[in-house]
Amino acid sequence: MKSFYFHTDQLTVGYNGKPLIRKINIQLQKGEILTLIGPNGAGKSTILKSITRQLQVIGGTVFLEQKNMNAMSGKEISRKLSVVLTERMNPELMTCEDVVETGRYPYTGTLGILSAKDREKVREAMEMVHAWDLRERDFTAISDGQRQRILLARAICQEPEIIILDEPTSFLDIRHKLELLTILKNMVMEKQVAVIMSLHELDLAQKISDKVICVHGEYIEKYGTPEDIFTSAYIRELYGITKGSYNASFGCIEMEPPKGEPQVFVIGGNGSGIPLFRKLQRQGIPFAAGVLHVNDADYQVASALACRVVSEDPFACISQEHFEQALELLKQCRTVCCPLEDFGPMNEKNRILAEMARKMGKLV
Repeated sequence: MKSFYFHTDQLTVGYNGKPLIRKINIQLQKGEILTLIGPNGAGKSTILKSITRQLQVIGGTVFLEQKNMNAMSGKEISRKLSVVLTERMNPELMTCEDVVETGRYPYTGTLGILSAKDREKVREAMEMVHAWDLRERDFTAISDGQRQRILLARAICQEPEIIILDEPTSFLDIRHKLELLTILKNMVMEKQVAVIMSLHELDLAQKISDKVICVHGEYIEKYGTPEDIFTSAYIRELYGITKGSYNASFGCIEMEPPKGEPQVFVIGGNGSGIPLFRKLQRQGIPFAAGVLHVNDADYQVASALACRVVSEDPFACISQEHFEQALELLKQCRTVCCPLEDFGPMNEKNRILAEMARKMGKLV
């Protein structure tokens, strides 16, 4: 049987003895990132709190380096595992550097006195998350995003072999989201740290995870690679999406298309039409698009937002049939937009469509 650095065996978690999720079997090696996704309230945080012993498990076992964690001391665990959860910490009269220093306590004596090496580890961790300039600030007086970076620094200077994080990117702007995940990925690759975390941002989860667990209902619904998990149909099912759509190719959501007959015809391609598609959607103007090759970036977005799309096979010249379909739609629309500037042999008929729209006085 293959051994894993961290794994659970038939773990059941919940509150006050009442099971919420049953028979959870997690398997993780060093140098891997496992991400929990799923709707709000599904139990992602409950799982993380249970495997870090902040909640008593109802059934099953959690193993760390082949040892039952229940048989391990707190100090032994803290030298291997660090935790960054979403609960607000409100330590009184502690600077940000003081908070990060607590990550070194598993390595200090009874009095918790830090050595010069410990202080260097603290500085390195704070610099890694771009927070050294916050070292003298009162921890309770900084922003939520800054707090998250300080707590990550505390976890890093603990020198763990596995880090557990609950929604670590929730309070961060886009720059710091990317920086935090880059730091984690580098630790995973360079130091062979294992990471278990929950994320709400599906696009980030899709890009950074080695394995993904889908939390939904009484049992783990799905467990696999991002390629297995992130399909448009499954994400729609997992989150019960009834308004708008999820595009697995782009890792993004799209709003609902405007209702009604198309008023605008868009001749796009090569990504040129996407800003216009979204602008028309925001303005509530129904539109049609074509002729788009199905391997074109424009086709992905137009399929979600347009009321009609005329498409062509990948790498094929636009057929006469599809040209005529597009022309008929174009004639029905009040106006025509053509953000596409370059035409080649495969989309020559789109150039003809634009020229015909110009002669009709519809091209804007």
